[in-house]
Amino acid sequence: MTAFHLPLPQSPEYARACDAIGRPIRLCKREAHGEVRLLWQIQSRKFGPLGRVDMVSRGPVAATPDDRASWLDRWQHWHDGRPLILNADGMGAVDLRRAGFWPLMTPASLAILPLGTREQMRAAIKQKWRNRLNKAETASLKVTRHALDARHWILGAEIAQSRKRGYRGLPPAFSAAYSKVNPGQALVFEARHNGKPVAAALVLRHGSMATWQIGSSTPAGRQLNAMNLVLWRMMNWLSDQGHDMLDLGLLNRDDAPGLAHFKLGTGAYIHQLGGTWLHQGALAPLARHLPMRLAA
Repeated sequence: MTAFHLPLPQSPEYARACDAIGRPIRLCKREAHGEVRLLWQIQSRKFGPLGRVDMVSRGPVAATPDDRASWLDRWQHWHDGRPLILNADGMGAVDLRRAGFWPLMTPASLAILPLGTREQMRAAIKQKWRNRLNKAETASLKVTRHALDARHWILGAEIAQSRKRGYRGLPPAFSAAYSKVNPGQALVFEARHNGKPVAAALVLRHGSMATWQIGSSTPAGRQLNAMNLVLWRMMNWLSDQGHDMLDLGLLNRDDAPGLAHFKLGTGAYIHQLGGTWLHQGALAPLARHLPMRLAA
C-alpha cells in the first residue's frame, strides 16, 4: 500500500471513529524536506502480562522503501518504550527481525480489488462469478444505497454471524460511530426481493480507497445470488465517485473457503501482509539472532 492508498486502520476517518467510541489514537508524523508525512496511527490497550501495549495495524504508512527504512531506523525515537505489537504491511521479516521485532503470527492475506470502468471490471470478473451476477440481474432484485443507520439490521446480523462462525471483527458500535463522524463515508448497499431484504453490505470510504466492512445474506439472498449484485453495484458506484481500490478483507481459505472464493471471483488480487510482530525490550536482542526459518 502507498501513502495515497491508506488502509482503513491508518486513515483519518478510522481515527475519528475510534475517538468517538473512546479508543483514541495517537499519530506519529515525520517531517522531511518541508513535508509532514504520517508514519503510523497507534492504539494502546492492556494486553495480559505485558500490561499496556501499543498496537499499529497495517503500518507503517510508507510511500517509498526509504521511508520504511527510516521508520525502522528511527521509530524508537518517537516511541515511549512500552511494548509494541505491529501488524506489518509492506515490510519484510529480515528487516523487522534486524530491528528487534519478535514474530507472533504468520502473514495474513487480503483480497484487493482494483476499480475502473465497468468494462474493465466486468472483464476481470471470473466466469462463474459473472454467471451468478447475470442471474442476479434478472432476478427482480432492487438494490438501494443509503448511509448506515445505527439501527440497520446488518449490524445485528453481523453480531449473530460472528458468533456462529467464531470470528471477531470491529464492533458494530465502531461502524455506527464511523458513519456519524464521517458523514457519507459509511454506506449500506441493500438488495430486496418482493420488498424483503435478502442481502446487504457495508462499505467504509477513506480517501481514494474503500473497505468492505460487513456483508450478510439470507438463504433467499444466497439462492438469488443477491450479494454478487450488491457488490457489483457497490464497485460501480465507488468507481464513479473516484475510488480506485476496494479492500475486500482477509482471505481465510481454511475456515471460510467459500467466502475466499467469492472475493477472488471479483478479479481481486492477493495482497500478503507482513505478519504480526512484537517489540519488547528484553526480547529485542534475541529477536535479532532468531533463525530466519522461525522469523519468516
